[in-house]
Amino acid sequence: MKLTPASRSQNFVRAYEAHEVRLTDRTINTNCLIATEQIVTDWSARSVENLSNADLQAIFALKPELVILGTGTRQQFPSAAIRAAFLAREIGFEAMDTGAACRTFNVLLSEDRRAVLALLLEG
Repeated sequence: MKLTPASRSQNFVRAYEAHEVRLTDRTINTNCLIATEQIVTDWSARSVENLSNADLQAIFALKPELVILGTGTRQQFPSAAIRAAFLAREIGFEAMDTGAACRTFNVLLSEDRRAVLALLLEG
């Protein structure tokens, strides 16, 4: 018996490590943005400490309702100015370690939510 509707996305995270994420049909080992219908592998962001409004423009272009930031093996929080940029656009925002971010993103995709997984991979 099918208990949940199938998602339209093929971008479920199948596995992750500190330096890579594996999706259904590809492996990514650079900082990236993963959305329901699109993947951005040349995301300009380099670290949580150095996130800028310019880095956020690629996220905002994907028109998410919620953004999950994966910050590596430990949870880190971006500056108040970065968090305020999401609030000003009425976009939900959460920062988590990469594992929690990937798991949460998969749940959101299964619910057909317009989520973006923003990953800052290590190494």
